[in-house]
Amino acid sequence: MATLSLAVGICGKGRNSEDLSSEFVPHLSLGSGFLTKRSYGLNLKDLGGPKVRTIKKFRIGAEIKKWKKHDYPWPGDIDPNTKTPLKYLSYFKPLDEKPKPVTLAFEKPLIDLEKQLIEVRRMAEDTGLDFTDQINALEAKYQQALKDLYTHLTPFQQLQIARHPNRPTVLDHILNMTEKWVELHGDRAGYDDPAMVTGIGSIEGRSYLFIGHQKGRNTKENIMRNFAMPTPHGYRKALRMMKYADHHGFPIVTFVDTPGAFADLRSEELGQGEAIAHNLRAMFGLKVPIITVVTGEGGSGGALAIGCANKMLMLENSAFYVASPEACAAILWKSSKAAPKAAEKLRITAQEHYRLRIADAIIPEPLGGAHADPFWASQQIKHAILEAMAELGRMNSEQLLHQRMLKFRYIGGFQEGIQVEPERKRNMKPSEANTRPADLESELANLRKKILEAQGPSDPITSQVLEKLQEDLDTELTKAFIAMGLEDKIKSLKLDLQRAPIPDQPLNKSLQEKADKIMQEFKQKLSQPGAYLGLKQKLHTVNMASRLIELKKKSDKLKTEVNQKIPTAVKAKIDRLKTASEKLKIGDSLDTNLAEEVEKAKKELEDVLRSANLEIVGMRKRMNVAAPPELGEEVAKVNDEMKEEIQRAVTRSGLSEKIEELKVEIVKDPSSEKVTELETEIREGIAAALSVTPVKEKVESLRQKLASLNKDDVESTAGAENGRWSN
Repeated sequence: MATLSLAVGICGKGRNSEDLSSEFVPHLSLGSGFLTKRSYGLNLKDLGGPKVRTIKKFRIGAEIKKWKKHDYPWPGDIDPNTKTPLKYLSYFKPLDEKPKPVTLAFEKPLIDLEKQLIEVRRMAEDTGLDFTDQINALEAKYQQALKDLYTHLTPFQQLQIARHPNRPTVLDHILNMTEKWVELHGDRAGYDDPAMVTGIGSIEGRSYLFIGHQKGRNTKENIMRNFAMPTPHGYRKALRMMKYADHHGFPIVTFVDTPGAFADLRSEELGQGEAIAHNLRAMFGLKVPIITVVTGEGGSGGALAIGCANKMLMLENSAFYVASPEACAAILWKSSKAAPKAAEKLRITAQEHYRLRIADAIIPEPLGGAHADPFWASQQIKHAILEAMAELGRMNSEQLLHQRMLKFRYIGGFQEGIQVEPERKRNMKPSEANTRPADLESELANLRKKILEAQGPSDPITSQVLEKLQEDLDTELTKAFIAMGLEDKIKSLKLDLQRAPIPDQPLNKSLQEKADKIMQEFKQKLSQPGAYLGLKQKLHTVNMASRLIELKKKSDKLKTEVNQKIPTAVKAKIDRLKTASEKLKIGDSLDTNLAEEVEKAKKELEDVLRSANLEIVGMRKRMNVAAPPELGEEVAKVNDEMKEEIQRAVTRSGLSEKIEELKVEIVKDPSSEKVTELETEIREGIAAALSVTPVKEKVESLRQKLASLNKDDVESTAGAENGRWSN
């Protein structure tokens, strides 16, 4: 059918010399048989109109336009004898052009073999020679490489296959499986979500209700289908169809292939969470068999909203997850580049779900993925659905509901007849932001004590502590390099180092500049306030341990040199000094002879030390570590009183907010000036509040008692340029 548009205007001017051509411009639509020429000029007389004294003419412009043929919902020339008229109710039509082949990153090794095979075949056609043996050998080699590659896929590689642009969509599988199919639309609330398809189809004479997420086969379709991310309208449409199937007794087959529910502002306003929750609740009350097939990726609640089934089947290279590996890596490792590692930790593959008894069966795919042979993959899904229906068809409504409930209760860790643990402990990693400086100080104090008490750097305790520190530091460094995006650069640098002609020689200029650039970028990102707190703490701990070990080495070396230069007679007198010191500790007085020997031994020891080129710094008192029991109890009591008084002082002086502010600033940057100012302000406030309390008097009394107990305890100390020696 064609149409004719007419533009009619008055030609000429009236008595008042006014242009009337713009006052009357009607538009007419006439059939294609009315006129046979494109444009016409007609007199008013020819049209049989009234006679006018002035000369006025009409000019009519006509243009024939073809009527746009609509094929939805019904074509204009439908065959009344067709057996499948309902196929016109679907938007889904065969593509005009075949999809372009897409090569994934891990498939690139196969490209070389494929190019060789194409080149040999081209040579055979051009030259007319027989290359059958070479072609057969290359084909066998290609098939073997393809098999080796696809039987050893990593979880992230399987996810890439599940997201392949040419992977068959839900409607592709449905049309390949069913003998009859009609798509149903609308949520009966004013909208039809194209990302969620529903309809009735028959397999081997039995009707099923099909529901699934529909992805696009090209960019235009993906935009129209919203990349298979349904809005609340889509989930409400699915729920309407589920209730319809429950009412008529149709088994329900759902297909999951979505990155997740659409999370825009409008969807949240329309109740995205409520729609998903309503579906979850309703599916556990449906009295018909429900089978879910995960054909691609199943993301979070958007997939589970149509996935609460009696049987869950997963294609071999499909994935099911609560959060995508990219999102998980961005949260845990601060970079989406750690997605392959996150994919392994999340256990998203069909094999993992089958092992955990979340999936009930794995449907095989052809080598190369379902897109390599879509029809074969669809037939495998069909056989799996029929097998599951043969089992579920023997159950009545009550048994179906009970089986569905037990399936999901088992996933949650509950088993019938076994008592549930009231409390289960989990080993959770502490948050880096909640790590207190006091914990770090106590860790350093323990480390310092272990190093100083060790007999030497080769002591087993010291070696174990250092190995543990180094392992922790290596782990944190690896996480930091991944989060900073430096992993690829470091791998490239390692490859360059391996290619170096002489590995033990210094780096050449280009490699040195490359290494310096990586280190500069690493230090710049590490210095950001509040970033990589765990790594900063471990670096500080390792640096402190290295310094302590170095000091320990110098001290041991100095002691060895001094002991070698001290004569045996002087060593015996040093033992006498130690005996006298022990007597003073327990409160015994020295007799006159022993006191004279002590003084004489001190002088001889000073002479020996000077002869060893050591300078005598002086004498200092050593505090007695072992205090009497009654004094220890008094010290503990005073400590408890001080803690209580400090807490009361903090409350009275209103320093609680300052302390909380200090905690926040320490998390951001422990070495900032703000932290120092807050610490000083808090100390001064507490000191001012404690200055009028009796606790200060008790502390001073204890100090005097401790000083009187250690009055006669004296230690000779000698200093050298590289360390300190004591007897």
